[in-house]
Amino acid sequence: MITFFLMGLTVHVVFFLSIFDIYFTSPLVHGMTPQSTPLAPPASRLVLIVADGLRADSLFTLLPNSSSRTPFLRTVIEETGTWGVSHTRVPTESRPGHVALIAGFYEDVSAVAKGWKENPVEFDSVFNESRSTWCWGSPDILPMFAKGATGDHVYTHTYPAEEEDFASTDASRLDTWVFTQVKSFFQAAKTNSTLKATLLEDKNIFFLHLLGIDTNGHAHRPMSQEYLDNIALVDTGVAEVVSLMEDFFGHDGRTAYVFTSDHGMTNWGSHGAGHPSETLTPLVVWGAGVNRAQRVIEAQPYEDGYLKDWNLEHIRRADVNQADIAPLMASLLGLPIPVNSVGVTPLLYLNNSDQFKAESMYTNAIQVLEQFKMKMIQKKETTLPFLFTPFQSGALSDLIRSAPSLPLWKCLGYFVLVAFGIELLVVSFFHRSMLTVGLAFLSLWPLLSGLFGKAKLRSLSWFLGCLCLAVFPLMPVVGREPNLRLVACAGLLTLFTSMIHVAVCLYVPSLTHSSLQQKQGLPLLNQIISWSTLASSIFVPLLSSTRLFHRLLSIFLSLTSTYLLLSTGYEALFPPVLSWLMFVWINIEQEALLAQGDSRRQELSTIDFSANIDITKIRQLKLDDIRRSYFFVSLVCCNCFFLCTSIYCFLTVFNPFIMGGLMMWKVIIPFIIVMCTFETIQVHFFFLVQDYGSWLDIGTSISHYVIVMSMTIFLMLLSVVTHVLTSKRLILWNRSKMHFP
Repeated sequence: MITFFLMGLTVHVVFFLSIFDIYFTSPLVHGMTPQSTPLAPPASRLVLIVADGLRADSLFTLLPNSSSRTPFLRTVIEETGTWGVSHTRVPTESRPGHVALIAGFYEDVSAVAKGWKENPVEFDSVFNESRSTWCWGSPDILPMFAKGATGDHVYTHTYPAEEEDFASTDASRLDTWVFTQVKSFFQAAKTNSTLKATLLEDKNIFFLHLLGIDTNGHAHRPMSQEYLDNIALVDTGVAEVVSLMEDFFGHDGRTAYVFTSDHGMTNWGSHGAGHPSETLTPLVVWGAGVNRAQRVIEAQPYEDGYLKDWNLEHIRRADVNQADIAPLMASLLGLPIPVNSVGVTPLLYLNNSDQFKAESMYTNAIQVLEQFKMKMIQKKETTLPFLFTPFQSGALSDLIRSAPSLPLWKCLGYFVLVAFGIELLVVSFFHRSMLTVGLAFLSLWPLLSGLFGKAKLRSLSWFLGCLCLAVFPLMPVVGREPNLRLVACAGLLTLFTSMIHVAVCLYVPSLTHSSLQQKQGLPLLNQIISWSTLASSIFVPLLSSTRLFHRLLSIFLSLTSTYLLLSTGYEALFPPVLSWLMFVWINIEQEALLAQGDSRRQELSTIDFSANIDITKIRQLKLDDIRRSYFFVSLVCCNCFFLCTSIYCFLTVFNPFIMGGLMMWKVIIPFIIVMCTFETIQVHFFFLVQDYGSWLDIGTSISHYVIVMSMTIFLMLLSVVTHVLTSKRLILWNRSKMHFP
């Protein structure tokens, strides 16, 4: 057994490390020669303004009275600049978005190990290629571009990280801080001859990172008055900064302005996935070298309906990919395009000669080609030719040879079903509704296998369980409002099926959201209870009895409590429904064994998985094992679509490592439930072969089970109380009109 354990551990470690080697290795290459357009650029300086978390529709949509909450930017769109939608990519997070905007490539995935804050591999950017860059804004964004710059020409001014609190009373102060600092900077430059001389040079960039909109969106949702008022504040601030800069530089017409966002936000106040509300961001460009607004009469080549919604059918729209903004800024300033950029210069924004546009396109193409050449050289130097061999498979033939006693049509039938099932799972990664189709087919298994006539009640439970689980893939993943009633329903459902074990987790999220909505912050008691519940859910099951049923029930109850603390909507119903289906699966597998002529039926409560096992008596694989394996894979795939996680019961200050860990734990919980069930089925059938039922001491097991269940129930009741208390404080926090001191 030690040998098997070490072999299994080694295999899993290799597979785990291979994930990082394949998917989390930096794709960036170095050693390319920077490419720049030889012609004189139209702008001497550029102002980049990024409104973090600003959705495209929030900026472009008019008010009910046909006026705009952003009158300055609306005037730019309709008269003096060019506008469009910038299409971002997943993950729609702040660091990946800013890397795409300023460096021109879509995030180095290995940066996840640095919490999206530092550069695991240094990269080039328009800031690095500039003569000087001045930045104001968040300490999470600015340092990464200053750290990777060659020389000492990127200057950053940030506020304390503690200011970025989702539970704060008003996050718009973060943007007010930036505008105030910019005004003070230019005011000081008037009396500082050295600084003024530096500012008057060419190839300078000014970067304003505005985090208030994103923070208010997380705390109050994008449809809240706080979010919308913050947008109006940003518009006013931008107008003041533009006026200030034009006066400072004497209205020389050599300043270009770029206003955009790094990502959008769902109606629920989250981002990171690929919903249009997250990937569609505004882009407004004006000033030196930029085309003025062009009125059009004919229909524009966009079928998304946004032009009509935004009342902009008459103004030409020029959409771009987010990475295209980096070469656009480089072209306007005459800078070398960042060497790792994959963006394409959007010519519709340029107001220059055809020769300048052609040179910009040529420079862009050479810059991309240089990356390909360097990547090809690296591959040749680091890859062994003999590793590129065709994949050898003998799986179908091995399967046929392993079942010579079965009719050929039955083997072919199994093969067709497996092939169809695998294709269904593959399609489900692109269309989640296919999981519903797959679960509907799985629900028919007792009927097709003949089990329905022998075990009607269990077959009916399997049928209903599969259909209930099939509803979840049809639910929206994002863009939903928190619905604590569904969390309560999940608690009541689990309460009904498993003896009041999640009462605390039912109450804690409600209390947390109530607290934050009332602008009272996250209660310390709620936070302590939430973290205690999380920790206990890992260790309490280990204290339970080693009998299969008791251990399995303890795992399900403990994990469900943590899952409820991380839920705010319909997904809270998922673990109870999944647990129900898992118990049905275990029981119906027993019926399947009886239908095959094996009369040795043993209850789960009498099987002790810690008993000594003679591995030499393990049974041989059968075709039913393929079916069970497919059931296992299908149920695992059904767990992959709950991406939204409420972490307010645990913390409200931005911390990517803790937030990511909580999100991963929520995703893993259903996996654990399914894997434990599958292991239970395997252990159960092994014991049917070896018949170890007579070894068990039922009395001791029951007393042990009662003690552990009492501990579990107590912790879960505590979790529900914390959830409700925190939610009540959330409500007060959102309704309060208190100002930040």
